[in-house]
Amino acid sequence: MKFPGQLVFGLDIGTRSIVGTVGYRVGEKFYVVAQSIREHGTRAMLDGQIHDIYKVSATISEVKSELEERIGRELKDVCIAAAGRVLRTVTVRVDTELSGEREVNGEDIYALDSMGVEKAYEEFLKSNDTEMKFYCVGYSVVRYYMNGYTMGNLEGHRAKTIGADIIATFLPEDVVDGLYKAVGGAGLEVVNLTLEPIAAIQVAIPEMYRMLNIALVDVGAGTSDISVTKDGSIIAYGMIPIAGDSLTEVVAKHCLVDFATAEQIKRETGVKENIEYKDIMGLSQTISAAKIEEVTADVISDMTGQVADKIKELNGDKSVSAVFVVGGGGMLPGYTSALADKLGIQRERVAVRGEEVMQSIEFLDAAAKRDSLMVTPIGICLSFYEQSNNFIFVYFNDQRIKIYDNNKVAVVDAAMQAEFANDGLFPKRGKELNYIVNGKPRITRGMLGEAAVITVNGNEADIYTPIHANDQIRVKESTAGEPAKLDINQLPEYGATMRVEVNDKKIDLPKFASVNGTLQSGYYGIQENDSIEILSYYTVRQIAEFMDVIINQDMNIYVNNKLADMDTKVYENFSVVWTMEELQLSDRDKYENDKTDADSEQSQEHSDYQTEDEDAYRSDDQTEDEDAYRSDDQTEDEDAYRSDDQTEDEDALRSDGQTEDDSYREEEDAESEYDENNDAETDEQERAPYESDPKTEAQNAVQKGVSIHVTVNQKPVSLSGKSEYVFVDVFQYIEFDLSKPQGSGIVTKLNGRDAQYMENIHNGDIIEIYWKH
Repeated sequence: MKFPGQLVFGLDIGTRSIVGTVGYRVGEKFYVVAQSIREHGTRAMLDGQIHDIYKVSATISEVKSELEERIGRELKDVCIAAAGRVLRTVTVRVDTELSGEREVNGEDIYALDSMGVEKAYEEFLKSNDTEMKFYCVGYSVVRYYMNGYTMGNLEGHRAKTIGADIIATFLPEDVVDGLYKAVGGAGLEVVNLTLEPIAAIQVAIPEMYRMLNIALVDVGAGTSDISVTKDGSIIAYGMIPIAGDSLTEVVAKHCLVDFATAEQIKRETGVKENIEYKDIMGLSQTISAAKIEEVTADVISDMTGQVADKIKELNGDKSVSAVFVVGGGGMLPGYTSALADKLGIQRERVAVRGEEVMQSIEFLDAAAKRDSLMVTPIGICLSFYEQSNNFIFVYFNDQRIKIYDNNKVAVVDAAMQAEFANDGLFPKRGKELNYIVNGKPRITRGMLGEAAVITVNGNEADIYTPIHANDQIRVKESTAGEPAKLDINQLPEYGATMRVEVNDKKIDLPKFASVNGTLQSGYYGIQENDSIEILSYYTVRQIAEFMDVIINQDMNIYVNNKLADMDTKVYENFSVVWTMEELQLSDRDKYENDKTDADSEQSQEHSDYQTEDEDAYRSDDQTEDEDAYRSDDQTEDEDAYRSDDQTEDEDALRSDGQTEDDSYREEEDAESEYDENNDAETDEQERAPYESDPKTEAQNAVQKGVSIHVTVNQKPVSLSGKSEYVFVDVFQYIEFDLSKPQGSGIVTKLNGRDAQYMENIHNGDIIEIYWKH
């Protein structure tokens, strides 16, 4: 016999009976060619689980033989559905970021689904409180997401991120093994495995209805399987281990009959008003349908209560809008009304579904049934077209494992089933390094190791390589990389050297860092939990140690021409002088300390400004020397250049950090103002003690110099006391704090071009100094 489509053989292996269906699909129609039903001769199955494999296998063989005879061909492949009293489901949300915005392809979707199944399995293992080994027997996508928004089908769209809500289902190993052995015993090979609630919904709730919040309850003999739809998707499914057999047992006890007779009485309850039967004593009896309803009322109440609770649990702790009931157990009078009452919805919204939901099903077999009992068997056949799922055996590192095959199974799925550590597949980073820089915690990650070495049947492969039955998979675990290593000089805050001037010589000092309170060089290897402070300065003591110089207690130390000590901090471009000359330096230091008193005395007509010590110190010869040095022309020049307003401005800008030369010039300005009320001779006597340059004193080389006038950042500046000047000298005459960087570097310009620190400058030069941003 020829058929226009590929024949599909589906078996619904139920607790009470086995239903075999053979058919094919053309377009949107499914044609049922033949159907066969056999009840178990004994209770070989309980609560959806096979207890006697050989008896179940024998019954399957009977169904298979009948169907082969009717269609005229041998049946080898079969589709089956799994149920069981310990069905577990896990719902997870997974998201992944693509490499830039691009078009989503099938591999992206498969990788996303696999990630979801893997995550669901990990979540399940955390909650599995039994010693049983479970298999993932199926999964379904509730909804997809594209860039955070719900999307029906991702393929072909451009996206940066994709995600999915996925439900994965798990059954114990013995449930799956029992099904496979029973089918194999009948000479059949499983080509597709689905779940009974998924199979039933294929027929009972078409996609056009899945926008509604509806529950489907398949009341079999041993289990009640439940699915819930909403917003176009199956959002949850589950089961409870109570169904039609519980009702049959109550009838058997009340009527004193065997299980098979009680099953017959139950089935006739909805058809006849009075049912005749013989009890175990051989006596003929009659019982009314109303009495059967009364006898089973308590069991129906308990059963529907559990079903209602499960529906609410799956639906977010609330009732659904309607319920479709399929399966023989739900046909007993009183079931649908009791379930409606438990859910708190109208009784009209809970109904048994049968022939009315089979509008797309054509029955070519005149003997085939068209009631609710056939919904799941036909759904099993339809699932073949929606998904091709099965279990296959592969070898993973010589371990034989069984894996759920959805025609997309890859190495990563086998690794997960073999409980191979996930991090053993991907390169592992070495130990990270935790430390603190300037008070802020920081982490440097370890180096990546080598990825896992994977082969399939001896050929190089990766974790996404497809696998098939009996494939030999070998995986050499990935390795960890080197632990994180970092030297001080690799920190972005660290610079190579800092330059200072020591006794008129440029010295490059290597930058240092304080690590846990101890100074370390740039070559120090950072250790776990180190506390690092990057130092932008040296102390005078550290500079001396670096230069291998011994500074004794008789020496005087100056930093930027100010009296200092061994612990004074020296920053980039600072000047340092140490010398044995004590007399003149001490006198200048005294002048600095007494300057405030001298200023106060000036306000009292300057009458007591010059002290007796200074009179003694200033000899006539020295006064004549300095008078010769400062000619009348030079004095006039400086008076003309330095106006009263400018003097006031510069006085305001000079802080305690100004140089000794600055202090001298301010005093000179004050004395110039005093000149207006006193004769020139007195003026020269009072100014003479402070005319010498302090840095020259510090170097014990009092010498004549020249003054030059330059413009720095659009402001006039005078330099005096040296015979010639270099660019870096300007820093001693301006307010520019090098110890507090305000940019990535210092920009220095001389007459519009880049300047060098040590190049000469001249009278009238235009200078710019500012922080680079």
